[in-house]
Amino acid sequence: MVGAMRGGAMELEDRLATLPRFRGDHDDDGKERRTGTVWTATAHIITAVIGSGVLSLAWAMAQLGWVAGPLTLVLFAAITFYTCGLLADCYRVGDPVTGKRNYTYTEAVKSNLGGWYVWFCGFCQYVNMFGTGIGYTITASISAAAINKSNCFHWHGHDADCSQNTSAYIIGFGVVQVIFSQLHNFHKLWWLSIIAAIMSFSYSAIAVGLSLAQIVMGPTGKTTMTGTLVGVDVDAAQKVWMTFQALGNVAFAYSYAIILIEIQDTLRSPPAENKTMRRATMMGISTTTGFYMLCGCLGYAAFGNAASGNILTGFGFYEPFWLVDFANACIVVHLVGGFQVFCQPLFAAVEGAVAARYPGSTREYGAAGLNVFRLVWRTAFVAVITLLAILMPFFNSILGILGSIAFWPLTVFFPVEMYIRQRQVRRFSTKWIALQSLSFVCFLVTAASCAASVQGVVDSLKTYVPFKTRS
Repeated sequence: MVGAMRGGAMELEDRLATLPRFRGDHDDDGKERRTGTVWTATAHIITAVIGSGVLSLAWAMAQLGWVAGPLTLVLFAAITFYTCGLLADCYRVGDPVTGKRNYTYTEAVKSNLGGWYVWFCGFCQYVNMFGTGIGYTITASISAAAINKSNCFHWHGHDADCSQNTSAYIIGFGVVQVIFSQLHNFHKLWWLSIIAAIMSFSYSAIAVGLSLAQIVMGPTGKTTMTGTLVGVDVDAAQKVWMTFQALGNVAFAYSYAIILIEIQDTLRSPPAENKTMRRATMMGISTTTGFYMLCGCLGYAAFGNAASGNILTGFGFYEPFWLVDFANACIVVHLVGGFQVFCQPLFAAVEGAVAARYPGSTREYGAAGLNVFRLVWRTAFVAVITLLAILMPFFNSILGILGSIAFWPLTVFFPVEMYIRQRQVRRFSTKWIALQSLSFVCFLVTAASCAASVQGVVDSLKTYVPFKTRS
């Protein structure tokens, strides 16, 4: 009997020896323990959401007017919150506490849908991350140029020729991103996201304050219930194109779903990551929507149908020039962080695929952990983005295209399809029809706004000359 007990004990030890062992500094998947909280996740969301989008909302309101403008903001916020809640439940397969983790959006789609959905998801997600890098580069360079323009107007008068060539600023932003892109662990960027979130609050608050001051002190622009007037501000064709382009700008302002899974993968547990992510989404979307309402509505009230595409760089505000300078500096700092929040998951995906095929590519040298492939590939990536930003520095049109690419497929289509598959929603049931109707309407909005934004780029290219055109 003793021998049997001893044999059983040895067999148990053998089985235990085959199980994965995790030290206190590792999670259940063997990776370094995650330390993210609802606050860091909220900061990541705010960093990703309040960026280029908030600056265009006064212009978007001018195209839509007092009725459709605020209603559009509320509808996009509600749709984003609902679908991101569905997406958060897809971080783990099966059990929300102990199920297998999905580390990326694409893995979540593969686990729940599979097939062609995976290819389409990866294409949409990484194209949008790449495009967002271009959009952030353009916006940051415009804001950097606006600092010099603001100083020029202050010292030489509002009628002076203070136009700037943004190409040099785009190159400077690219150099900074080459340096920051060498950070190779997404969760180690929490401090950059905190700083960037503070910056986003700062320049949004300044934009709100300056708009409010303009309303109180005057003069203010003409506003209408339906936005820009046909025959007065625009012709009929322009009204249609700009209305749909404005919808694309609003969609871009809410497009963070593409990195939700990656943000969720930084969270510690317990509590369950999906519960923490829902709280972070509620806090993040509520905060950003409040800012959007203030920036969009007050900006429109201040400048009316003539509101510029970028409220802080279109020079409706000249004084106090130092405050305008500070706001634009905050935008630049914020977008340095925002660029990394969006691009780090793309870096990880490419490097993971290369490492699987060529294990030697992950070798690091020296105390700093220098990796040759990472250095070369990330530098080349930033260089391509910088070049494209120089060739197409069109703020509102680029934002409209990016919002169109991201919103329907990544914020609506995949979360809805995964929910239907998870919950086995019966085809043609009331819930199925409601979900598919939501997806179809969002698809129509996406298609129309994308077409309008492409048309805007084509029009702008007729008069733009890289390295020469000044604005």
